[in-house]
Amino acid sequence: MPLSMPSSSLAPTPVLAPPPSPTHRAVDSDRRRTSASAILRSVLAHGPVARSTIARLTGLSPASVTDHCNRLTALGLIQEAATLRRSNGVGRPHVPVDLDDSRFVVGGVHVAVPYTTVALLDLRGRVVAERRLNHGEGEREEAGDVLANAAAGLGALLAAAPGRVPLGVGLATGGWVDRDSGTIVEHPLLGWRDVRAREVIHARTGLPVHVDGHARALVNGERLFGRTAVGSRSVLHLFVGNVVDAAFATHDEVHHGPRSQAGAIAHLPLAGGTEPCDCGRTGCLQAELSERTLCRRAREAGVIRTYDPMHILAAATDGDPVAVRLLLHRARMVGRAAGLLLDVLNPDTVVVTEMGAVHREDCLAALREEAGPDRAAAVVPTSFPDSVLAVAGGSVALDVLYRDPLSASSSRFQTVSPRPI
Repeated sequence: MPLSMPSSSLAPTPVLAPPPSPTHRAVDSDRRRTSASAILRSVLAHGPVARSTIARLTGLSPASVTDHCNRLTALGLIQEAATLRRSNGVGRPHVPVDLDDSRFVVGGVHVAVPYTTVALLDLRGRVVAERRLNHGEGEREEAGDVLANAAAGLGALLAAAPGRVPLGVGLATGGWVDRDSGTIVEHPLLGWRDVRAREVIHARTGLPVHVDGHARALVNGERLFGRTAVGSRSVLHLFVGNVVDAAFATHDEVHHGPRSQAGAIAHLPLAGGTEPCDCGRTGCLQAELSERTLCRRAREAGVIRTYDPMHILAAATDGDPVAVRLLLHRARMVGRAAGLLLDVLNPDTVVVTEMGAVHREDCLAALREEAGPDRAAAVVPTSFPDSVLAVAGGSVALDVLYRDPLSASSSRFQTVSPRPI
């Protein structure tokens, strides 16, 4: 018989590795989140796309790309495309992956002064359904009532979209919005202060809710789904509605500032402005450029009888010279504001959301001329002329998803149904 030694004399002494520290776990989690985000955004931008191409675009290893693609497929965010592709026409065909935009949606809520927009958007940022909810006439409507109506409006849109699963809700508005706490800290035109919007919408829908200012939301919308700021290292968004505010992003990060107060430009002085402001001064940006001011001037000139700025645009389209003059004057003043912000921040691109510049070439030309002929090419209108408010709301939630797509596995995105509302 062969000699045998006790097994204990041959086996190596086991060495127990120390458990991963909280720091190591956090680093691993951040790495996974960053990698998954890069892959999902590559699929959004280039899909249908081969995994090997994703690896080249992101700098990740093929094994890591395969692993994350499997995770994203299991979550229902991407799927294998039907069309096979060959590399240079030879070798085994690649099975590309693409977004699965047939199932999931996010709710978008944008609270403006006269009305709230509610919408459903798919994973490509496209509006699937949209509805406008008018606010009450006369006295300012209570925040609780506005948000309750918004939640009910989302419920109605979801009920009319069978097979669509909501991932969450994004809410955007003007004024001072604290993203971290989900609070509308101050919206002077609505008369709102310290409105805990996230809590109110979540309580009525049961869905994850994210809240941000509409200018910041639209910077993220442009970054993900737009066409005007592609390749720009820095982007400024100038939003000119009833509220006038701005947002600035560099290298994919939007600047929020302490408690998300960045972008408050309502009371910056505008050269040549003549409109009195509630603050006691004359020519503040918001007082001068607000749609309220535009509508008042149009009513005084007999152009319209309502307070709907789109009626001024319609009158200009019909050839009313006074309506055209009012729109061109406003566009030039917006261009002056854009020039001021260009001087201060020097962004690669300025995206402007302003009614005249979005819908009329003469207004866009006037705006660019006032901003400065050497910088005219840097000033572009929003990529979402027909759905900008819906996209603002939806982009708040979609930005969160694209930054951390793996959170879909733990955020109840796939298991929560909206509560009856």
